Amino acid sequence: MNSHDSSPDASPDAAHVTENLAAVKAHIAEACAKAGRDAGHVTLVAVTKTHDADRVRPALMAGHRVFGENRVQEAEGKWPGLRADFPDITLHLIGPLQTNKIKHALKTFDVIETVDREKLARALAREMAAQEKRLPVFIQVNTGEEEQKAGIAPQDLVAFVALCRDELGLDVRGLMCIPPVDEEPALHFALLAKLAAQNGLAGLSMGMSNDYETAIALGATHVRVGSAIFGARPTSPAA
Repeated sequence: MNSHDSSPDASPDAAHVTENLAAVKAHIAEACAKAGRDAGHVTLVAVTKTHDADRVRPALMAGHRVFGENRVQEAEGKWPGLRADFPDITLHLIGPLQTNKIKHALKTFDVIETVDREKLARALAREMAAQEKRLPVFIQVNTGEEEQKAGIAPQDLVAFVALCRDELGLDVRGLMCIPPVDEEPALHFALLAKLAAQNGLAGLSMGMSNDYETAIALGATHVRVGSAIFGARPTSPAA
């Protein structure tokens, strides 16, 4: 019997993950209904950063298959074993990507959500050609124009999309943002939706545990939810 055919772990933690996942999916369906949207058009990216494979497994056994990780090294240690049991996983990189980790990232992830600068875009295109892969990517937009935060400034987006899509041939599926913590997220979600429409992009990765319902109302196609499913992150993240 394959390990994913066996009975799920009956520990309280496993039960909580399963219950939380079901609750988040119900909230997504409710938010879609209120917005007059098809719930099938919103993808839940379950964020598993710093949670170990045992914590993730209940979500997999409950049927969920789309996950997000922030760090390449952590993902390399966690996901190969899970993929052996659940080969239809789709794994999104939702954290910053250093150019020296691109080769590893393309072997580990299925979607890159954080294309945030020209140097990275060019390096991704070169390595995808070398590996004969063409992974979908999202462009990270710094909607709050925060100096300390990664992302393309809104006024620079048209040129950057053209570079990625037309010159480099990247498979740009949409835009991604992380709103400033001290500002109303709806303003940033609305801006991201406007920018995506202006650039002919359908994908909108926006909204996290505290605001994903607002993001859905404003057109999110992907919501990145971690703590609402898996609980508080451990204080010592995995390497």
